Amino acid sequence: MKRIEKASELMWVLGIIFVALGVSICNKADLGVSMIAAPAFIVSESALNLWSGFDVGVTEYLLQGLILIAMCLIIKKFNWRYLLAFAVAVIYGYTLNLFLWLLGGITLNAVWLRWVTLIIGDVFTAFGVACFFRTYMPLQVHELFVAELCTKFNLNISKVKSAFDISLLMISLLLALTLFGDVGEFDWSTIGYSSFHSIGLGTIVTTLINSPLISLMGRLLDKLFGREPYFTNLKQILKRS
Repeated sequence: MKRIEKASELMWVLGIIFVALGVSICNKADLGVSMIAAPAFIVSESALNLWSGFDVGVTEYLLQGLILIAMCLIIKKFNWRYLLAFAVAVIYGYTLNLFLWLLGGITLNAVWLRWVTLIIGDVFTAFGVACFFRTYMPLQVHELFVAELCTKFNLNISKVKSAFDISLLMISLLLALTLFGDVGEFDWSTIGYSSFHSIGLGTIVTTLINSPLISLMGRLLDKLFGREPYFTNLKQILKRS
């Protein structure tokens, strides 16, 4: 198969599609979504009682908006390119809603099938993240937050990313335990085959296999696609401060 050299913009499109699809598939498994996706699912589940329009996709980009504001306050800086990251979050949010709707009618009863579904979703998500690593196009706020803090304070990006992921996991757990008032109903014996407000054993499994899967998908992508832009002028515009 011939390698497509100028594929940076394509990587961005595939990144949004595959991350949204992967998260939707993981949610369908009902074993727990990743710590990055969990806050939106938890807040949305709680807020739906107040407003039916508060779906997962809307919640996702609103939460990313709050993270963006927090980032600007921390680094004491604002750049017009930050708004592009929020725009990407909006696009991702509605793409996520689309896939959640398309998969809404599917029911998975067998536990083994749900675990297989979770792994498939993790692979799709990792493929999408690996695509994002190969584009100059604006990314979502999560990645921007990590990158800007590292640049501002000269920090190690791996350590900051790990701290960010752990922080989101702790926030997700706190939200799941406090927003619904049903923590006393949680049964540890069900942890292997059901989630507790989008948090479960699948969340831990996803966390453990995420980095290796992203590396594996990255090597596959490098065999099929190059990182050069098709629209060189657009790259120059987006790189300007």
